[in-house]
Amino acid sequence: MTKTLPARRLRAGIVGAGYVSAYHIRAVQSLDFAEVAAVADVNLERARDVAWRFHIPATYGSLEEMRADSLDIIHVLTPPALHCDMAVQALEMGCHVMVEKPMANTVEECDRMITAARRNNRILTVNHSARMDPIVLEALQRVREGEVGKVLAVDFLRSSDYPPYTGGPLPAPYRNGAYPFQDIGVHGLYLLEAFLGPIRSADIRHSSTGRDVKLLFDEWRATVDCECGTGHMYLSWNARPMQNLLMVHGTRGVMQVDCFLQCCTVRKAYSAPKPVQIILGAVGTSVATLAAVARNTFRFATGKLVPSPGIHRGVCEFYKSVAAGSPPPVGPEEARRVVEVLEPSAARADADWKRFFVSSRSHGAAPILVTGASGFLGRALVNRLRESGKTIRVLVRRPMADWDRDSDLQVVYGDLGDPSAVDCAVQGVSTVYHVGAAMKGGFADFHSATVVGTQNVVDAALKYGVRRLVHVSSITVLDYAGHRGGPMREDSPVEPHPEWRGAYTESKIRAERIVLDAMVKGLQATIVRPGQIFGAGAEMVPPYGTIALAGRWVVVGSGSIPLPLVYIDDVVDALLLAAQRDGVCGKTFQLIDDERLTQRQYIDRCREHLGEMISVVYVPGAAFYVAGVGIGVLGRLLRRSVPLTRYRVSSIRGIETFDSSAARALLGWVPRIGVKRGMDLMFSPPAAASRFLALA
Repeated sequence: MTKTLPARRLRAGIVGAGYVSAYHIRAVQSLDFAEVAAVADVNLERARDVAWRFHIPATYGSLEEMRADSLDIIHVLTPPALHCDMAVQALEMGCHVMVEKPMANTVEECDRMITAARRNNRILTVNHSARMDPIVLEALQRVREGEVGKVLAVDFLRSSDYPPYTGGPLPAPYRNGAYPFQDIGVHGLYLLEAFLGPIRSADIRHSSTGRDVKLLFDEWRATVDCECGTGHMYLSWNARPMQNLLMVHGTRGVMQVDCFLQCCTVRKAYSAPKPVQIILGAVGTSVATLAAVARNTFRFATGKLVPSPGIHRGVCEFYKSVAAGSPPPVGPEEARRVVEVLEPSAARADADWKRFFVSSRSHGAAPILVTGASGFLGRALVNRLRESGKTIRVLVRRPMADWDRDSDLQVVYGDLGDPSAVDCAVQGVSTVYHVGAAMKGGFADFHSATVVGTQNVVDAALKYGVRRLVHVSSITVLDYAGHRGGPMREDSPVEPHPEWRGAYTESKIRAERIVLDAMVKGLQATIVRPGQIFGAGAEMVPPYGTIALAGRWVVVGSGSIPLPLVYIDDVVDALLLAAQRDGVCGKTFQLIDDERLTQRQYIDRCREHLGEMISVVYVPGAAFYVAGVGIGVLGRLLRRSVPLTRYRVSSIRGIETFDSSAARALLGWVPRIGVKRGMDLMFSPPAAASRFLALA
């Protein structure tokens, strides 16, 4: 290979049109001796979108289809499980290859890739972008120059998150246990090696906080023994604010490298008393940080500092090495060493993940399935169903230790938005209680859990011929703002502008429509619309027309709105009846107790028992209306969803009468507990409440 620039422009192909592809493409297009000629993705529409954005002439559905395009370089940007096969195929096509990190999932795969590169006399590199980050290169140079003295230890601190999940097949971060560390931890490993020398051993541990209902292992810690010192890593998908820091501890100073802010500061040791050293160090690093942030903000605004500068530089340096026939910036042997350290811990995390999720999807037949079983209503329903002695299957998103040990429960772990998980949960059951839905979060959470989740349940119920589906909706689907008096019935108008009311209402309406459409196709289903469900476990849930804000219950108005309450055990009674009664399929029932309390009466009862745990503020409705107008205008200007609008305020109103006569007549539902006794039970000791319910 010659060391002169190529006689023609290097032609590149991108395999994998995910979000990282944009950074690779921009880097290639910044070079005057290279061009991106093609992009391929199994999702051809996604490949076409990327090609349109970056004016790339050709799109393909696979790497094999690219073969006829006479490419010089292939970027493999697929999930790690595909890196080896894609890279070997590209090398056999005679192309130089850049692979996203990690190089592969196993050392054996790395060796196959290295062998293919040598056999075809092609250059293979791995995108260790953090090591090519300009600020990291600066830090390494300053360390080599002795600015912090002898390096003793290095800490790598990184927090992250993943794009919202809107339903469908699970994206890569949630399909195995090791993905978070393979995604972020690999950066820490090669950075520690860059500062401390080759890794000798690593103790890598994963754990789960349960804060992210889809990402099982969301906390990672590692102690890494290197040739020249010890490295520590802390990776979190919970810690905020976001951070991407390296702390280099030396005998003459401590260096902090902020890769997000692109600044490198050193707090040095001074010949002065300790308090003076601390003050001088704090002042010096603060001034240096402010100056660096101001400078980098200007550089970013003027285009001199590109997004993800490590990817940009790594791609450009690789292309220069291809043009000159010189070694790449990151050799495959270096990347292989990282995979060798990573592989054992990744295997353990994957095995732990499979023990929860995969093994839970191989059960025998069960008569009953409850979705949303870990929620307030779902738990109460499961507890009642277990009294029958029947085997109950539950679909939950997180491991629950008390249920894992119960032989009468079949626990299926998975997300309602994931069609494969729902399919496994529904197969072999005759009755489905669909209680699961999103109760908080953003648009993606409501769309995934409530809308897509309901579609998945309905599709599986039709596929497996489920005898009865009981779908739990909500009276929030009704048109509050447009109500003109009289009792609110099941056939009263549904909210005409659900998108104005918010994601919860909109998702509940869409879910109801999915069930109604399925009834036309033959699904035997009943829809139940409870009012506000209360009981033990919901003491801190604010009543209707009240907003939880900064540790307070903010009541819209004077507190005179009558609440549409229903006690949790009375709702469970109705659900059981809906699954058993003949002649109720295809019908909708609303469940509101005839006993009514106003907001103020309900809050006063809660404060009698909870005292200072509840702080209440009553705000005139007019003030909320004015605030809604202003915030709504701001939302339209910013083109963003806002929590308060004029329409939402106008929808917070009392309905004097809810007609639950259909439930009484056809289901035979009569509240056993009622509101008055329910309020007593909500604050009774568990043992006393259980005795009362047994008698009732």
